[in-house]
Amino acid sequence: MKKMLRFMLLFSVPFILFSCHNNRAFNYNEAVEVAELQVAAMLNNLDEPGCYPRTVTSDGELYCTGMTDWTEGFFPGSLWYLYELSNSDFFKRKAVKWTEHLEPMKNVTHHHDIGFIMYCSFGNAYRLTGNKKYRDILIEAANAAITRFSPEVGSIKSWNQRDAWDGETTWYYPVIVDNMMNLELLYFATRETGDSTYYHIANEHAETTARNNIRDDYGTYHVVNYDPDTGDVLHKQTCQGFSDNSTWARGQAWTIYGYVMAYRETGREDFLENALGLADYFIQHPNLPQDYIPYWDFNVDEYGYNPDWDYNPNRFDSIPRDASAAAITASALLELSTLIDDGEYYFQFAEKQLRSLASSPYLAEPGTNNGFVLKHSVGSIPHNQEIDVPLVYADYYFLEAIQRYKNIKK
Repeated sequence: MKKMLRFMLLFSVPFILFSCHNNRAFNYNEAVEVAELQVAAMLNNLDEPGCYPRTVTSDGELYCTGMTDWTEGFFPGSLWYLYELSNSDFFKRKAVKWTEHLEPMKNVTHHHDIGFIMYCSFGNAYRLTGNKKYRDILIEAANAAITRFSPEVGSIKSWNQRDAWDGETTWYYPVIVDNMMNLELLYFATRETGDSTYYHIANEHAETTARNNIRDDYGTYHVVNYDPDTGDVLHKQTCQGFSDNSTWARGQAWTIYGYVMAYRETGREDFLENALGLADYFIQHPNLPQDYIPYWDFNVDEYGYNPDWDYNPNRFDSIPRDASAAAITASALLELSTLIDDGEYYFQFAEKQLRSLASSPYLAEPGTNNGFVLKHSVGSIPHNQEIDVPLVYADYYFLEAIQRYKNIKK
């Protein structure tokens, strides 16, 4: 059923989708120059290493985290991409410092985001330097990650027990679509060690996510709650999206990226089919704005979508956009375009997303935005956190997408 729906969706929208911008190549040099200036200025204002940039506060000040969050790996990862894009030894030295400071996080087992933290930092470090020390740290991190896997559920537990927005539901074993992103660390561990344990856990998690988080139309449920003893699905809800049955834009982006990566690592056709269906849902959604930068949720204010949280439809003059979701999607689609024979469709869409992100109003003017590169992202509107602000992971995936674009255009 999903395969047929994907086929119908793809060919029901004419290729004129791409005609509202001309087909000139994306000139990424200016965006890289802005990123270099912004991040260098940010580094000058930080006590390094330690204060890991995440966003800005409500009064416009830089907000950092210590090593207690899920976002710490993105800043050193951005430094590695700036080194790769600029060949600047300055960014390499900074990347080494900010990465190596995170080594104690290799043993984190109390949440699932060790993949974000360690692979975005140490993964890029190992890729660009070949330093075996980084490889060994990543394998230790993978060992920590798989402690959260349950054979009964067939998934890695995302969060510990918590309550849903409805005030009635307890999530005993919540698995979120974001967790697909952490599987790359596990595939890496099998590739480096030859131990297939990590590979099989990653595949089983991806299979379970496909079965329960992805809808027939390739929209996604953010959270699936399982019975930890039986593996039965108890609830399908949201935490950061508009409503339980809506599609949260960044969640869709995480899922696209996750299945593209899983297909690259395994060659499995079912993972590719999911990646294509999820991507087509995003690209062809009738609520996607003309600049290809999505609203924070695809179904905000639509009939039939009723939030459980305290939603005020008059709070915003316009629905907030999420540049981070666009950056993640662009990076994923660029890779997807290299993995299939007919990848030009996805390449062109990603190119147009990058062109939008690299222009006003999304790209910061040098000396503004507290050193972040992109503006207009959303963390979680239901939590009243990080609304229409820069986010460190938006910058990370934007730089990754630029590097992927550069590699394709060589």
